[in-house]
Amino acid sequence: MKIVKAIGVCALVLALVAPAAAQDKMITIGISQIVEHPALDAARQGFIDALAKHGYVEGKNVTYDIQIAQGNMATANSIGKALVGKKVDLIHSIATPTSQACVNATKDIPIIISSVTDPVGAGLVESLERPGGNVTGTTDRSPVDRQVDLILEIVPGLKKLGFIYNSGEDNSISSLNQLKEECAKRGIQVVEATVSNSSGVFMAAKSLVGRVDAIHIPTDNTVVSAFESVVKVCEDNRIPLFAADIDSVPRGAIAALAIDYYRLGWQSGEMAVRVLQGADPATMPVETLKDMKLYVNTQAAQRMGVTIPEAVVKRADKVL
Repeated sequence: MKIVKAIGVCALVLALVAPAAAQDKMITIGISQIVEHPALDAARQGFIDALAKHGYVEGKNVTYDIQIAQGNMATANSIGKALVGKKVDLIHSIATPTSQACVNATKDIPIIISSVTDPVGAGLVESLERPGGNVTGTTDRSPVDRQVDLILEIVPGLKKLGFIYNSGEDNSISSLNQLKEECAKRGIQVVEATVSNSSGVFMAAKSLVGRVDAIHIPTDNTVVSAFESVVKVCEDNRIPLFAADIDSVPRGAIAALAIDYYRLGWQSGEMAVRVLQGADPATMPVETLKDMKLYVNTQAAQRMGVTIPEAVVKRADKVL
């Protein structure tokens, strides 16, 4: 496995007998990921594990060329062009910005997207049902209505909800629009704080102190990569913090109702196998996970001055 940046990916060692579905010839799969954080890392690993299950074993019949853009769109564009120049057999693009970069780089090499909030709005596919072109994959579109209801269940007097995001990420704009719509129905004002890079996350969180009753972080790659900065501000000022991905709950969010990114990556891997075996991405509907996971962090809640209702704790899939 070729990794441009040393990201500590453990070698995948699976003693599997390759089924007939896998090719004996060596293929190369390029993986372009916008930034490193637990949710996207889990999606990448799920993708690789799914292919391994189908007999695509690294070093035997598949090579992974993993590229991390470190949150830089110019780098993402360069990575997309480089993978095309290497004539990889398939590209797995993780998150909206890198997916846009890869789609702009090629109309020929099959692309399996993952962890993309709004594939249509981001210009990646013509429709979810019939993507068209060389692109299909999975979406991590959040159940924003249910997420707002969860926040209200834990913070019943909520009137102002903070939202930190990178306005350059189309996925975050989509999430913001959904959040505003759902909050308007409930009489809640959304207070925005924008960032352009991860170094600005701490000050963005600080700017919300005294202005909001709680903070909600979307699946924004820039903000999630610096999530601990938001946690510190919220703990110091006793502001309840909620996330749109379950991997941020062990990092200090009070709760999240969201998809399991490892399973989403696995689902993308299953789709990649079908494409490698001859399926046409243009006619493969974009998929999502129907079931959601609820993670809660009672210790984080205590540090932020709230108590998670027993009813929420009892129905949680995981309690930290």
